[in-house]
Amino acid sequence: MFKRLDEAQRQAQGAPVRVTVNGTELLCRQGDSVAAALFAGGVQACRDTAVNEVPRGPYCMMGVCYDCLVTIDGQANQQGCMMAVREGMKIERQLGARKVQA
Repeated sequence: MFKRLDEAQRQAQGAPVRVTVNGTELLCRQGDSVAAALFAGGVQACRDTAVNEVPRGPYCMMGVCYDCLVTIDGQANQQGCMMAVREGMKIERQLGARKVQA
């Protein structure tokens, strides 16, 4: 579905970044967004919808659609396409309705 551009491949020469996705370690490229790292690692769904628990994955990759919401380091409702991976990050699939804190 998505593939890396040649320029992005050249720039991603840095050391790999280790993150944990739903309890499984995943090696990512430095500079990738969380959503891009999930796609590259074979993870297609970031969250489930509140109605019927339908799996959803990143769609627009530019912060507009909110289909890439994940929980990062215990913080829910993070847009995976807008956050860069960093060493030791813990990413979890977001299940059900967004929880909004007052």
